[in-house]
Amino acid sequence: MAAFLGSWAAAAGAIAAATADTWATEIGAFSPIPPRLVTSWRRVTRGTSGGITALGTLGGAAGAATIAWLAHALAPRGHAPGFATLAGAGVAGMLADSLLGATLQGKYECPACDARFERGNTVCHEPVRLTTGRRWLDNDAVNFAATLVGAAVAAIGTHVPH
Repeated sequence: MAAFLGSWAAAAGAIAAATADTWATEIGAFSPIPPRLVTSWRRVTRGTSGGITALGTLGGAAGAATIAWLAHALAPRGHAPGFATLAGAGVAGMLADSLLGATLQGKYECPACDARFERGNTVCHEPVRLTTGRRWLDNDAVNFAATLVGAAVAAIGTHVPH
């Protein structure tokens, strides 16, 4: 969408946010310290939506910085957004993903086996039940919203006078 509108910064911000979220998840999995829920700081099991670690957050920031550097280096002449703006947009999108995952994303439980899921699919031949969040907000929608946050922060940050 951002590329269609002609905004290099917005497109780069969206990619920085998606990269930051992915790197945070993958690098955070190696953390020796259990994740904490971004909203309450209580310990949660690995893989819980909204759970963050310092290692994962630093990894996500590195992912955002990598995309910011690439976007700045490869930008068409005269359209290079600021490195800090793009890196900040990526981190903002990553944090938005964690906040939405912790608060509004739908979470489900199978009544037969008590397993917890992020999707409302049937498991164990029993319909799962919504335990928290909104039924319409699944992980894909959270990821989409996070990339929109990254795009918006980058677009707005690029047009703010310095």
